[in-house]
Amino acid sequence: MIYFFRRIGLSCLSGFLAGVASSIFLISLDWATRTRDHNPSLIWFLPIAGLLIGVLYHRWAGEAGRGHNLIIDEIHDPKKIVPARMAPLVLFGTLLTHLFGGSAGREGTAVQMAASLSDQLGRLFAISASERKILLQAGAGAGFGAAIGTPWAGVIFGMEVISIGRIRLTAILECTIASLTAYQTAILLHAPHSHFQMYTGAHWDFSAILWSLVAGFIFGLAARVFVALTHIIENAFSSFVKRPPLYPFIGGIILVLLFYIEHSYRFVGLGIPVIQESLSSAASFFDPILKTAFTALTVGSGFKGGEFVPLVFIGTTLGSALSVILPASIEILSRVGFAAVFAGASNTPIACSIMAIEIFGTSIMPYAVVACFASYFVSGHTGIYKSQRGRSKYGK
Repeated sequence: MIYFFRRIGLSCLSGFLAGVASSIFLISLDWATRTRDHNPSLIWFLPIAGLLIGVLYHRWAGEAGRGHNLIIDEIHDPKKIVPARMAPLVLFGTLLTHLFGGSAGREGTAVQMAASLSDQLGRLFAISASERKILLQAGAGAGFGAAIGTPWAGVIFGMEVISIGRIRLTAILECTIASLTAYQTAILLHAPHSHFQMYTGAHWDFSAILWSLVAGFIFGLAARVFVALTHIIENAFSSFVKRPPLYPFIGGIILVLLFYIEHSYRFVGLGIPVIQESLSSAASFFDPILKTAFTALTVGSGFKGGEFVPLVFIGTTLGSALSVILPASIEILSRVGFAAVFAGASNTPIACSIMAIEIFGTSIMPYAVVACFASYFVSGHTGIYKSQRGRSKYGK
C-alpha cells in the first residue's frame, strides 16, 4: 500500500513539474511569436540567433544536446539522470528560434523540459532504475499533453513513443496521473493553447473512411519525405561543416535567403493561422512542400523547437489540398492530416488518433484512426526519434 501511494505521489510531482514547465514555455513562446509578428525585420537576425544556439549547445549541452533521443535511451537502458540543464537550454534555444523566425515546433521542447525535470526526482528520492524508466515516460507524456492541451493523448504518447509497434502498459498509472496533473496545472496557470474548429459532420461515412485510408498512405509518404530530408540535411552539415556551432549559423543564412525569395513569410514560426485557415479553405500543394523544406532545414541545421506543429501544418495543408482531387470533404481530410503525418513521422498512431478526437471531437474518430495507422505503416521504420526501438512494422 505504501508503495502504491509512493507511485501516485511521484506521478503527481512529475505532472506538476511538467505542467509548470509547459506553462512557462507556452507563455514565453506566445510572447516571442507576437514580438516577431509585430517586428518582421527580426527575421534578418536569424543567423546570429543560430550562432548563439550553436555556441551554447556546443559548450554546455553535452549529452543534453541529444534531446529526445537521450530520454528514450535512458528509458530503455537507464544509466544516469538526464542533465537538468536540458530544460533551460532547450527553452532558450526554442525561444530564440521562434523569435527570429525559424520554422519549428513547440511540443518537442515541452517533452524535453518535462522529462528532464521529472528525472531530477531521482536526486531527491531513492528511486530505482525501473521507477526512473516509468517516471521518464510519465514526464514525456505529461509534457506532450500539457503543451497541446490533450491529456489523454499524452497518457498514451509517453508509453508509445519509446518503441515501435508496442506499448508498455506497466507505466499506465504513472502516465495517466502525470498527464492529467500536468494538464490541470497548465489550465490553472493560464497556459495559452491553440484552438481549432471541431468536426461536426457525419460520424460513419464509409466512403469517407475509405478515402481517409487512401489519404493516410499519402500522409505516410509525406512523413517519410520529411524524416529523410531532415536526416539528409543533418548529415550534410556534419560532413561539410567542420565546426558544429556554425551549423545553425549557416542554416540561418540559407533560411533568411529562402524566406526573402518566398516573401510571404507564411512559413516562419509555428504557422498556426495557416493551419486554422486550411481546415475550411483549400490550401495549395506548395504549402506542405515548402513547410517541409523550411522545417527540415531549420531542425536539421540545429535550431530548436521540434517538429510537431510543422508536421501538423504539413498534414493539415496537404489534406486540405487533397480535398480538391479526392471525393472526400475538406473538413475530414484536413483534420485527419493534422494528426496522421505526425503519427507516421513519430511512430505513434494510437496517441495521434486520440489527439485528433480530443481536438476535433468524437465524430472524427473512424477517419483519424484509419489515416493515422495507414500513415504509420507507410512512413518507414525510421522516424524523427532515432532512438526508438522495437520490431518491424511489417512483421519481419
